[in-house]
Amino acid sequence: MRNIQFIPLLLALLVIASFSATGIGIAMKNTTMIIATIILGFAIMGIGLRRKRKRMH
Repeated sequence: MRNIQFIPLLLALLVIASFSATGIGIAMKNTTMIIATIILGFAIMGIGLRRKRKRMH
């Protein structure tokens, strides 16, 4: 069985939570929440991709 990498798992869960919160913001018609959670989601995703690229080299 493979070892679980907890940091990438946590980052992935945070991205999912952020985009889920975007859906909640859309339902609430809260523009500030929509924009903030989209930016947060892409920022966390960027952190994860940057970490992965550093590990590959």
